[in-house]
Amino acid sequence: MILTLEESLGMSDDKSAREPIPEDARIDALEQRLKAAREREEKRRPTESARKADADYRAGNRVLADLLGGLLGGSVIGYGVDALAGTWPWGLLAGLFLGIGVAFRNMFRNAGTGGGASTTGFPEGPPVVAGAQIGDSGTGLHLALGIVTALFQRETTGRGQRVVCAMQDSVLNLCRVKLRDQQRLAHGPLTEYPQYPDGTFGEATPRAGNSSGGGQPGWIVKCKGWETDPDAYIYIIAQAAAFAGLANVIGHEDWLEDPEWNTPKARLPKIGQMFDEIEKWTVTRTKFEAMTTLTPLNIPCGPVLSMKELAEEPSLRETGTVVEVDHPERGKYLTVGNPIKLSDSPVKIERSPLHGEHTDEVLSEVLGYADNEISGMRQAGAFTREPPKAS
Repeated sequence: MILTLEESLGMSDDKSAREPIPEDARIDALEQRLKAAREREEKRRPTESARKADADYRAGNRVLADLLGGLLGGSVIGYGVDALAGTWPWGLLAGLFLGIGVAFRNMFRNAGTGGGASTTGFPEGPPVVAGAQIGDSGTGLHLALGIVTALFQRETTGRGQRVVCAMQDSVLNLCRVKLRDQQRLAHGPLTEYPQYPDGTFGEATPRAGNSSGGGQPGWIVKCKGWETDPDAYIYIIAQAAAFAGLANVIGHEDWLEDPEWNTPKARLPKIGQMFDEIEKWTVTRTKFEAMTTLTPLNIPCGPVLSMKELAEEPSLRETGTVVEVDHPERGKYLTVGNPIKLSDSPVKIERSPLHGEHTDEVLSEVLGYADNEISGMRQAGAFTREPPKAS
């Protein structure tokens, strides 16, 4: 939901709908500026045929509209409730949470249309939305890459272009291995999936639990401490090129000479049994000890890290992946830094602005008011609160 400036300020073109106010040249000037802004906006609006042509473009940027619309709409409604009922700041907080909830509901809904939810989860369970925000963040990353590509073309050829990036397209691109599995399914069962060999396959790529898919047998296995630590697990892929090292390290050198085990084809019907044997070894070691042993052998693996572990990991602070921000009202908190590290373009992560912190800048730089006019509006009570002091 996006409100116009007039709506957020409680204004309307219908003067009878407003409470009578004394004549004030500043109010009239503001109305004239808003009217001029509306007229300019009307001229920029596309025709009906252009709007139809832009349908894909709008869908591609839906993630931004969902997020900003939810936050802006919720904050405006919450602020209005606070102003009328005197409940500051609870109305604003409730509005923000409501806006965020609506935005993420829409994002999750769109993430499901790209095939991510259909192929995530265990065979006997329902579709599961991924913990990572592949719908909103994934689309933003694709769109950013498209924008950079278009800018490069403009710099090299002088020609600009429109960048279209639909959320469904982005999620499907991230799920491309599952699309490949869908085509493999037409030629027989997916032998690295847990449904093989005793289960059944339908017409679509099934949910496969922790199986990696794409022809590579992988699974998440328990590590030492799993009884009390819900994240004491490690993900291992038993690739053919690294199988000898894996068999040796878990104490199954006999597999290397056994025709029932020493070829990828022979192992396929016994993937579950294979990972059971691997787990007998991993449960005697922490996930970090297991990774330290497996990595030098070129065995693909990765520990399951909790958000607590990531937040407290010193190396992530050193690289700027996790940063601490000092907010004058909230205090210090952690947020993610820029995952893209550029040697000549360092990025500084700053806090979000305070409510009303940039009112003067908006009035002067966007609406063109002079300092004395802004001061006069403040003295006349146009602003319910003084702008917070930025630290």
